[in-house]
Amino acid sequence: MKFIRVLLFPIVPFYYVITWLRNKLYDLDIKTSKSYDFPVVCVGNLSAGGTGKTPMVEYLIRLLKDEYRLATLSRGYGRQTKGFILGGNKASAQTLGDEPFQFYNKFKKDIKVSVDEDRQNGISNLRNLDKKPNLIILDDAFQHRKVKAKLNILLTTYSNLYYKDIVLPTGDLREPKKGAKRAQIIVVTKCPNNLSLEEKNRIETKLKPKDYQNVFFSSISYGKEVIGAKNNIALSNLKVFTLVTGIANAKPLVAFLRSKGLNFDHLEYSDHHDFSRKEIETISKSELIITTEKDYVRLITEEKLNLKLYYLPIEVAIDNNKTFDKLVKTRIED
Repeated sequence: MKFIRVLLFPIVPFYYVITWLRNKLYDLDIKTSKSYDFPVVCVGNLSAGGTGKTPMVEYLIRLLKDEYRLATLSRGYGRQTKGFILGGNKASAQTLGDEPFQFYNKFKKDIKVSVDEDRQNGISNLRNLDKKPNLIILDDAFQHRKVKAKLNILLTTYSNLYYKDIVLPTGDLREPKKGAKRAQIIVVTKCPNNLSLEEKNRIETKLKPKDYQNVFFSSISYGKEVIGAKNNIALSNLKVFTLVTGIANAKPLVAFLRSKGLNFDHLEYSDHHDFSRKEIETISKSELIITTEKDYVRLITEEKLNLKLYYLPIEVAIDNNKTFDKLVKTRIED
């Protein structure tokens, strides 16, 4: 993979110029962004995947759902549908995509969950509902410049900070790192639990935040038990199992499980992987299967798996969370 990226390096300047020019056209209002008279919050990143957008969106849902009629709007990557889809009784990972379906499973009593490749069209459809939302969270829309969000929250992982990176295809950046200036809040995600104040200050200095930007640090908080369709199992009671992941970066999860002294094999697939029948057959040979929540909502429909399939829940833990919460609410209300 590294060799291929080296070979593709000559393409980097062209990708850089194209994405830089596109942003410049929006910055100069030659290409227009649509603003709204109600708050739109965007959660996104500069890097291609794996920064922790899903747990951050869930954090914001928990923070805001009791104060607003809230909706989420995602692209719905990997779904088998097109256009605007609103989560309902027939919702599935196939109709919404795995991550939006995860939102729907958890929060369907409290919020509206929707998908649309065209975020302007998605917002318009949501606002035409009888009980229209008065706050919309855009999932993974930092590069979707057709919508001007009131609050942009930019995520960057501790292990792959955007200031160290270059654009695709040799690097992982979807656009030049200068795009970070559009964010009002920057969150360094997946940090070690023992990250020192000195290290935080060093990273913040390297990020070079603008006067209007605030930097926070977060880590992953794992559950103490895995959750299945019929029962839960404490991590301390797990023996031998198979870990199945179809996410962008499984390293933090693997490291956490190893730190608990657990014995498992790891079947690793690409992000949003569409499992084949042969792969399902291979997975089903395991007596106990642990996976991520995102993968669980897709695999649980497989009859051969559903009684031995469990997921390990995660949440984001934000340092100075009270300050973060207050800042988010203040930015939304301004």
